[in-house]
Amino acid sequence: MKTRKNVVVMISFAFLLLSGLSICGSGTALAAGENKVKPGEFVVEPPTLINLGFEWYIAGDDNRNATVEVQYRKKGDTAWKKGLPLLRIKNEVSRVRHGRFNATVGEWHYVAPNMFAGSVFDLEPDTEYECMFVMSDSDGVTGDGRKTVTVRTRPEPKPYPGGNVYHVYPFGYKGPKTSPSFTGLLDAYYTGYSHYDWNKASAPRVKPGDTILVHAGAYKDDRFRYLSPVGYGTPFDGTYYLTVNGTPDKPITIKAAGDGEVVFDGGGCHNLFNVMGADYNYFEGLTIRNTNIAFWAGIKNVAGSSGLTVKRCRFEDVGAGVWTEYSGSKNFYIADNVMIGRENPDYLMGWTGPPWDKLPGFPAPITSYFGVKVYGSGHVVCHNYVTRFHDGIDFDTYGLPDSYPNTPRDRLPVSNDFYNNDVTHVADNCFEADGSVHNMRVFRNRCFNSSQQATSNQPTFAGPTYHIRNIAYNNWTGSVKWNFSQGAIYYHNTFCSRAAALTSGGSGNGSNFHFRNNLILGQIPSEIVFEVGTFTNYSTSDYNGFRPNDGAEYSFQWNSPPFEVQADYDKPSVVRKFPTLAEHSKATGQDTHSRLIDWSIFTKVSPPDYTNPRALYKATDYDFTLKPDAPAVDAGCVLPNVNDDYTGKAPDLGALEVGQPVPVYGPRP
Repeated sequence: MKTRKNVVVMISFAFLLLSGLSICGSGTALAAGENKVKPGEFVVEPPTLINLGFEWYIAGDDNRNATVEVQYRKKGDTAWKKGLPLLRIKNEVSRVRHGRFNATVGEWHYVAPNMFAGSVFDLEPDTEYECMFVMSDSDGVTGDGRKTVTVRTRPEPKPYPGGNVYHVYPFGYKGPKTSPSFTGLLDAYYTGYSHYDWNKASAPRVKPGDTILVHAGAYKDDRFRYLSPVGYGTPFDGTYYLTVNGTPDKPITIKAAGDGEVVFDGGGCHNLFNVMGADYNYFEGLTIRNTNIAFWAGIKNVAGSSGLTVKRCRFEDVGAGVWTEYSGSKNFYIADNVMIGRENPDYLMGWTGPPWDKLPGFPAPITSYFGVKVYGSGHVVCHNYVTRFHDGIDFDTYGLPDSYPNTPRDRLPVSNDFYNNDVTHVADNCFEADGSVHNMRVFRNRCFNSSQQATSNQPTFAGPTYHIRNIAYNNWTGSVKWNFSQGAIYYHNTFCSRAAALTSGGSGNGSNFHFRNNLILGQIPSEIVFEVGTFTNYSTSDYNGFRPNDGAEYSFQWNSPPFEVQADYDKPSVVRKFPTLAEHSKATGQDTHSRLIDWSIFTKVSPPDYTNPRALYKATDYDFTLKPDAPAVDAGCVLPNVNDDYTGKAPDLGALEVGQPVPVYGPRP
């Protein structure tokens, strides 16, 4: 005879199977004739260089047991490859009723559509792919449950080889010049320049496909001197306003000529390059310093650009590197840059909460805000090194999408990539996915030394928001931050601090989240290592490796509605705390294949010194590859298109697979 406790756990298991992820223990259940699924609109999102995103809207499937399987292949190939199933999304709620920290941010109420969404990963740039989607439901499918589409990934932006070439030199240059030559950037970009009231009078010179080669030297405008003999045309504000549109194939290129370092010094100006009125402008090989905002590309509800490329540039003494919060911005490529902010180089310092509130210098002022912040669609931010900012690389915490629930497609923030970035020494978060809707992809990044969390979802709408194969070390408040996070997926991460996906009081818990194949190790004694709050009993976790904190009374916490309730966004969650992994698994049905691990699984990693929160650690001193005999080896589950290249009997846990090369974090050689 079953006990009441066993019945409740069995009901919990049934709800776990309704997530729409038919992998690693998830499947279908609770069929009923009135729950047929009806396929609706199918959407191909803006492609990026190596990823594709898709949305499939539906009606019906009230019991959430429909699934969509994915296959893909390069155009012309015969064999199909299996992709991750699309994420099942339906009616998840995100709402904010009040502000934080004595601030009022207003109210919003977002309800996720009835749909599926997901991505195909790690493709080749500028290549056509066929993608096939098959919808299934044991209750039946009304209509065509199969879609096949052909989509081309974007090429990496490059200068157009056939346009005009203009040569720019600094004041005082004495050597030979290549014709046509100009003094300063604005003299080449426009048909002239001036350092007085006529500084906006000149018409554009450049056209789509043209290239401006900037020769070695320091370009610092004498911006406070009217009619300065060494003025570059930016009197008073020091800003280069660039307003000519290129095209995807023919960008307007501003590039270092290759004869030495090119330095644009803002002289303390607020904004150095303003490109809000210029689409497809391309910058490469420049050094930008001494300005609050290096590239300002968009303001919410005002103006913004698309197609901005910033590649292999160096940022020093800046408040922000690249910034757009305009919903119409799209297709940025921010790659292989070095961004150095103004935060104190000698120690880590936080802006809120313990342990920082007891240390000298608290709270840390914002001397530099972030390396990159974007909003819109199709952005690629990859292989950058970012250090000494408040935040590292962010998606804008925008609030509800424009005109929600009737957001125009070109204003929906979907299909954005942050990958292979190296972020260290930040006062808040290394990576923020805040404000994203579908197919936000944060993968293969490294995060060292943050006074708060490594990753942030505050909030994310609908989903999926992918966090895959990231390494995070010395993150004082934890590896994960949620506030009404929807559809967050954590696969194959190595998190060297607790996963505290729980907001105090449960007001900002997550929904429809899924953890698989992660390593989560405690950093601070007595803390719970895996602390989860969810509004939905179809959130899931399994095949993870945990290292509980020494001396913790409880090591696992899983707060959710009563197990017999599928979702509840109004009533307080049931608080469940467990001393051991075994008790957590037995009571919740979660992490039944997960295991305990220790720091010794790594080739060369030891825990941070919890008695010295200001300490900074160098990533190059650590080796996160697994020892061949570690209990995390061959302990994961197969995730198609994520760990197809596993080398043993099963995928390894964590970010790095034994026998596979370590990713390149930061700028490529």
